[in-house]
Amino acid sequence: MGSRKIKLVNNEIYHIISRGVGGLPIFRDKDDYYRCIFSLYSFNDDRPIEIRRERRLRKEVDGRPTSVKAEERDKFVEILAFCLMPNHVHILLKQIKYDGTSRFMKKFATGYAKYFNEKYEKMGHLFQGRFQAIHVKDDAYLKVIFNYIHTNPVSLVEPKWKTEGIKNAKTTIEFLENYKWSSYQDYIGKKNFPSLTKRSFLSEVIGKEDECRECVEDWVNNRKLITKKE
Repeated sequence: MGSRKIKLVNNEIYHIISRGVGGLPIFRDKDDYYRCIFSLYSFNDDRPIEIRRERRLRKEVDGRPTSVKAEERDKFVEILAFCLMPNHVHILLKQIKYDGTSRFMKKFATGYAKYFNEKYEKMGHLFQGRFQAIHVKDDAYLKVIFNYIHTNPVSLVEPKWKTEGIKNAKTTIEFLENYKWSSYQDYIGKKNFPSLTKRSFLSEVIGKEDECRECVEDWVNNRKLITKKE
């Protein structure tokens, strides 16, 4: 396996993409999505995860009261935003420990793949080779990536939007606001998985809840299908 084209260094932000082998689904039901959320949270820790801590950690990531404190973890990265799609995962993160991004992604991919393969009686790799990492160098690009990650689910409700435009902007916006498997709800004030992401940094760049909502809505409206009546 060749070396990575970009060097992953501390205090820098990266857009990470990890895909299922051959484009195959990595989530088959709601429990798989929940397990992935739990995995993103619990495997972001340099310490071995104890089985007895799993239930308490699941409560923590779901935002329910628990004795497990987020600051007790020895984290590899800060997860700033995420989106789970049927056959791939988007993560926006800031590396805070040496080689933290690679170590976190290896631990996450191994842990989730073990769960998936045991559940569905499969063998072999679940994720397709090395994860993709894109360096986010400035605030302008950070805003682009914020929109890109949180609007990825548009393809689930408007599969031809790239070639034909978004036919129903209102429905699409509502779909994104109710899409559970991303950090968008937490950014617009709908408590979803608040313990998974550290949102203060992006909020300083993009703005608070109304500004985050406006950012995504503008993206959708700028791509809606223009009819003759309009």
